[in-house]
Amino acid sequence: MIVRNLSNPIILKEIRKNPVAIIPVGSIEQHGPHLPISTDTDIVYHIAKKVSEKTGFLLLPTIECGVSFEHHPFFNLSTSPDALQRYLVDMCISLWKNKIKTIIILNGHHGNQKALKGIPSKVAKNKKNGPRVIVWSYWHFMKQRFDHAGFVETSIMRAISKQVEMDKAEKGLVESDHTKKELKRLGRIANKSFIAVTKNGVWGDPRHATAKDGRKILKEIITSIVKEIKISRL
Repeated sequence: MIVRNLSNPIILKEIRKNPVAIIPVGSIEQHGPHLPISTDTDIVYHIAKKVSEKTGFLLLPTIECGVSFEHHPFFNLSTSPDALQRYLVDMCISLWKNKIKTIIILNGHHGNQKALKGIPSKVAKNKKNGPRVIVWSYWHFMKQRFDHAGFVETSIMRAISKQVEMDKAEKGLVESDHTKKELKRLGRIANKSFIAVTKNGVWGDPRHATAKDGRKILKEIITSIVKEIKISRL
């Protein structure tokens, strides 16, 4: 149920039947030399759309810009954590006024997590007896290790997009080359400056990513999210 494609009477009818909405949140930032800057947004929208199709939940427009300052001087189009949080709190309250009772914020970018985590409590503080707000990051619903422009993201993009340039794919920082202690330290550095730990903007190795792998990963994620929705009785 893509909200932007529906008329007012249909939206109101759907809300009466199933008062749940999904807000995908992505980013616009570099994803190595082979993936488009829209990668996070493209992936989270695709997953949210499939979940919407399977549940009948209303799918809201994707928020395309997130918190990506850590990718400077690579290209990024970023907003502050406070600005992203304020915007989403306003959206949740607006949806509640439109009789939406439950809102799933589906995150597609690691750098958004801190801002998104505080939204449920801020909505509750603003509106007592307001909507139930749930924040999920899609990679928590897969077994594969999350990466950035590596095997996972490149495989998924090969499954859903024609904008992948595999001839330009390069190996980046590979976790198996480092100890857990080193990875923890590198992760802290990357949260402030991605280029300081991986000069080509890639965390992982995308060179052997395939569309088949991408479809398999997507199926796992979507199936797991729908299962969690059923468990949570949304």
